[in-house]
Amino acid sequence: MCSHLTPCPTPDSDLRDLAAVVRSHPEQGWNLLCNGVVLFDDDGELLPDGRAVDGHRSWRTPQLTAG
Repeated sequence: MCSHLTPCPTPDSDLRDLAAVVRSHPEQGWNLLCNGVVLFDDDGELLPDGRAVDGHRSWRTPQLTAG
Protein backbone atom coordinates (compact mmCIF):
# COMPACT_ATOMS: atom_id res chain seq x y z
CA MET A 1 0.00 0.00 0.00
CA CYS A 2 2.77 2.44 0.91
CA SER A 3 4.47 4.13 -2.01
CA HIS A 4 6.82 6.41 -0.03
CA LEU A 5 10.52 6.43 -0.83
CA THR A 6 11.17 5.19 2.71
CA PRO A 7 8.29 2.73 3.23
CA CYS A 8 6.06 2.97 6.27
CA PRO A 9 6.10 0.12 8.82
CA THR A 10 3.99 -2.87 7.77
CA PRO A 11 0.71 -3.67 9.57
CA ASP A 12 2.44 -6.62 11.28
CA SER A 13 5.27 -4.47 12.66
CA ASP A 14 5.31 -3.32 16.30
CA LEU A 15 5.86 0.18 14.90
CA ARG A 16 2.80 0.06 12.61
CA ASP A 17 1.18 3.09 14.27
CA LEU A 18 4.08 5.31 13.09
CA ALA A 19 2.97 5.03 9.45
CA ALA A 20 1.87 8.20 7.66
CA VAL A 21 -1.74 9.34 8.05
CA VAL A 22 -3.57 9.28 4.72
CA ARG A 23 -7.09 10.11 5.99
CA SER A 24 -7.88 11.93 9.20
CA HIS A 25 -11.30 11.97 10.85
CA PRO A 26 -10.76 13.65 14.24
CA GLU A 27 -14.47 14.33 14.59
CA GLN A 28 -15.02 10.56 14.55
CA GLY A 29 -11.89 9.69 16.53
CA TRP A 30 -9.82 7.76 13.99
CA ASN A 31 -7.12 8.00 11.32
CA LEU A 32 -6.35 5.74 8.38
CA LEU A 33 -2.65 5.06 8.09
CA CYS A 34 -0.69 4.42 4.89
CA ASN A 35 -0.23 0.75 5.82
CA GLY A 36 -4.01 0.18 6.03
CA VAL A 37 -4.22 0.33 9.84
CA VAL A 38 -7.08 2.33 11.39
CA LEU A 39 -5.73 4.08 14.49
CA PHE A 40 -8.33 5.21 17.04
CA ASP A 41 -8.01 8.08 19.51
CA ASP A 42 -8.02 5.62 22.43
CA ASP A 43 -4.85 4.08 20.91
CA GLY A 44 -6.70 0.98 19.73
CA GLU A 45 -6.08 -0.28 16.20
CA LEU A 46 -7.95 -2.15 13.52
CA LEU A 47 -5.58 -4.05 11.25
CA PRO A 48 -6.22 -4.54 7.51
CA ASP A 49 -7.00 -8.24 8.06
CA GLY A 50 -9.81 -7.33 10.51
CA ARG A 51 -7.98 -8.05 13.76
CA ALA A 52 -8.49 -5.56 16.58
CA VAL A 53 -5.61 -4.47 18.82
CA ASP A 54 -6.38 -2.95 22.22
CA GLY A 55 -4.88 0.41 23.11
CA HIS A 56 -1.36 0.11 24.40
CA ARG A 57 -0.65 3.71 25.44
CA SER A 58 3.12 3.34 25.21
CA TRP A 59 5.15 6.06 23.56
CA ARG A 60 7.24 4.88 20.63
CA THR A 61 9.53 7.88 21.08
CA PRO A 62 10.52 8.06 24.79
CA GLN A 63 12.26 11.42 24.33
CA LEU A 64 8.82 13.04 23.96
CA THR A 65 7.87 12.01 27.50
CA ALA A 66 11.07 13.22 29.16
CA GLY A 67 10.46 16.42 31.02
